[in-house]
Amino acid sequence: MRTRAQQRQLAQRTRQPHALGMPAGTLLSGSAGRAAARVVLANPACDLNGRQPCEHALVDRALNQALHGYEAMLQARFDDVEAVLRGIAELPRGEGFAAQAQELAHARLGCELPEALLQGSWMAGVDMAALYAHGLFAACRRSVAQAPREQADWLAGMAIDDAFIGDCGYHTLDITPCADGRLQGVLPFVFRIAPTSEAVLLKAYAGALFDIEIDMTDWTQRELMQRLNGRQGTRYLKMAVYHYSSSAPSSEGCAAHGSNEDAARDAAAARLNQLRTGIMQAFGVGLGPDVLLLGIDTDLDAIRVHLPGAQGEPLTTLTVEAAQVYRETLGMAVEQASKHIADTIEQAAAGVRSSASVGLKRLIARLLEANLSQIEYVIQHHEGRYERLGHGERFICVGDPIDELQMRNLYYFAHLDTLEEGAACVDVGVHIFEKLNLSRGYPVPVIVHFSYASVIPGARERAVERCERVMRGITARYRGQVPEGALKFGLCVSDATGDERLGLVRECGTGTQAVN
Repeated sequence: MRTRAQQRQLAQRTRQPHALGMPAGTLLSGSAGRAAARVVLANPACDLNGRQPCEHALVDRALNQALHGYEAMLQARFDDVEAVLRGIAELPRGEGFAAQAQELAHARLGCELPEALLQGSWMAGVDMAALYAHGLFAACRRSVAQAPREQADWLAGMAIDDAFIGDCGYHTLDITPCADGRLQGVLPFVFRIAPTSEAVLLKAYAGALFDIEIDMTDWTQRELMQRLNGRQGTRYLKMAVYHYSSSAPSSEGCAAHGSNEDAARDAAAARLNQLRTGIMQAFGVGLGPDVLLLGIDTDLDAIRVHLPGAQGEPLTTLTVEAAQVYRETLGMAVEQASKHIADTIEQAAAGVRSSASVGLKRLIARLLEANLSQIEYVIQHHEGRYERLGHGERFICVGDPIDELQMRNLYYFAHLDTLEEGAACVDVGVHIFEKLNLSRGYPVPVIVHFSYASVIPGARERAVERCERVMRGITARYRGQVPEGALKFGLCVSDATGDERLGLVRECGTGTQAVN
């Protein structure tokens, strides 16, 4: 018996050129061209047209179900913003318009709309773009506030947590994925790593091109804390994560590298090598961090692992693919499948003469096992490949990440301290939103978010000043490129040592000016 996902994909594929043996990239016209646009390639992990069900022994189906419930809930919450505003736009502009609009917003979005926007003049009309941005910002804050409750079902089930990271011999796992929205949620979904882990640092940059100097500072601080606390014997692991699209490699890969998979991989490896070499030269041979290069096929969420070389250097040589591991171990018992994965890693390590430690190999094995659950998640809930292969982000976040928001394609993130340092990342984000939003007459919502430590006097005030400074810089940088009034800002701060999470300082361009 085929599952419903298998049946749906079979129905799609029988209409597609690939199912008829036509090569990838064939250009068609007319009705054939429209059919080609709907093409669904075969899944490399599991034959969805075969008789064997895609049900792997190592997959955590209870965790998959909990993550799917969270994804569906969050998706619906952000979809409701546009749906509610479309409903408001259709309301008659009479005496009771504002009250009706507020009633809809309260019932569906759980927020109040700025009264000033609802009282627009009869000639200018209601500023729907500002209402749209305000609704998105409210959905973000609501999701962050409710995250402890809404994420409880899956947080406890993560395959990799602080204890496991420590058992593998690492005090810090520093991960830099690309800032692309398709990699938002990479921790709990793709890697099954708890996003609340104290041992994990996540800093996304366009093209995974992290800042060497900032990472050296992070390494220094983390290593110093280990020594001050009397903890020895564990190391720092830096991971760089590039991405590509197996369905549309020339158009839906990494925008920062022109959808060139080789360029994305090589650039990430080069950064890892620069960081490792820089630390060794500054502090001594042997003190450099361990490094690990990973790739993600964003169509399937399947990972590939590049083991380090004989001297611990990052290699671009492909070593282990999770999709292949899934296919090879499908039908095996748990113990047999786990042993096969460990043996595969050992063989790959021998093939490149890798100096990877026992702990690193153990971590890689857990990452691969965990990713099998995500591969099956995409098979079961997204018919083997995501329907939307490209960008679908709702807003841009600049500054510090919003750790409580974990979902694919929810937002584009540009990590920065100042706009000058992070300009390249923001440029990529604005370019993406020119196509996503501006081309449809939608605004570009931007959350400027910085964290502070309330235990340090004046820290919140300085974080607010930084928000204001970055907002002014963005406004000036894109003046003339982005239509006036299209950038809508939400300035927010979070307390790293207290309770404030995504606290709204103010909104600019949405009619909301209140300070928390």
